[in-house]
Amino acid sequence: MKIQPEITYRNVEKSEAIDNLVHEKIAKLENICNYINSCHIAIEKIHDRPRSGSPYRVRIDLTVPPGHELAAEKNPGEGVQYQPLDAVVRETFDAMRQQLVKLTQLQRASEQAGRYEEAQESTGLVTKLFREDGYGFLKTLDGREIYFHQNSVLHHDFDRLEIGTGVHFSLEDGEEGPQASTVKIVDKPGVRAGKSSEKLVETPLDW
Repeated sequence: MKIQPEITYRNVEKSEAIDNLVHEKIAKLENICNYINSCHIAIEKIHDRPRSGSPYRVRIDLTVPPGHELAAEKNPGEGVQYQPLDAVVRETFDAMRQQLVKLTQLQRASEQAGRYEEAQESTGLVTKLFREDGYGFLKTLDGREIYFHQNSVLHHDFDRLEIGTGVHFSLEDGEEGPQASTVKIVDKPGVRAGKSSEKLVETPLDW
């Protein structure tokens, strides 16, 4: 599992079994999308003795570059057979999985079809940085690892890059294979769209 989730318990005793279940489910989400920026899970007990349904509410928030926020929430109400906490967690992750599958399919279809506002740009995620040597590597949505040099980063933003930063870039042939040029920061890891002080690049149409 690449990302470390933030798990919040409210009016519920922290459970190692639930923590393990959450980590297992996140690992499965990463099999669908291996460039998730951040994940927050809120587990809350909202009723002590419900007539029916479940006393629990579970919400998952994911951020996926460039600037996407996904949210899934489950709170089985009255008329639904009583559900224990682990069942509610599983249902919430199932709902998130469906959203993530749809998003990644749209992203990959858009990249393959070249439906970008800037036709030569692709989207990637910074995976390796060698600051002293002035270069790094990023991963594209289809899993390719691409080299880039600090001089290719626009606005002298090389020092602002972090592992997990979302970028737009143009692909060109270098002496040792494909490399990225005109690398432009789209978002920073763990930053929610709309809450950053930085202006994000507009999301491509149909994403």
